[in-house]
Amino acid sequence: MTDSIFLENTNGHQKRNGWVEVICGSMFSGKTEELIRRLNRAIIAKQKVEIFKPAIDVRYDEENVVSHDKSSIKSTPVQTASQILLLVSDVDVIGIDEAQFFDKELAHVCNLLANEGIRVIVAGLDMDYLGNPFGPIPSLMATAEYVTKVHAICMQCGNLAQYSHRIIKDDNLVLLGETDNYIPLCRKCYVEKIKKSSRAND
Repeated sequence: MTDSIFLENTNGHQKRNGWVEVICGSMFSGKTEELIRRLNRAIIAKQKVEIFKPAIDVRYDEENVVSHDKSSIKSTPVQTASQILLLVSDVDVIGIDEAQFFDKELAHVCNLLANEGIRVIVAGLDMDYLGNPFGPIPSLMATAEYVTKVHAICMQCGNLAQYSHRIIKDDNLVLLGETDNYIPLCRKCYVEKIKKSSRAND
């Protein structure tokens, strides 16, 4: 993937156009790394950047967005999607991490911001551990100009993985993920794990 498709705003542009970019995939697929990479490029281009994340996500840091490979960027934790509108002021680019943990209002918020000429970059899980569409991500994918689906490596067979398989016993939909809670799996291995689990529960 190249950055050229995103027509990144520069100081030389007289008319600023807004749009929404979604980076989605399973856990350990590099979503946050890609988000940080795009935001850092915008900062290098001397654009005004704001980054937000859900306040619930305190795995690595209470404020910064931190990827599994320990890349980080300063962010503002918020409780709800609508809070982002209250905190944004005179920016060119907005980054939002762990978007699946936000309320359904997030898609509306992102589109409002894009309508105001802001480039909005959103990263999040597209499926929960049950393999179902997760939170506001489906709506964001439907309304975004650009969608990038990234993949992890299946921990069973080494193929591309798109599922986040929970390896501990916990039925809560939201469980902040680490390598001791989840593993990425391809479709074949994920289905085999689900079938094996169903047989064990019968």
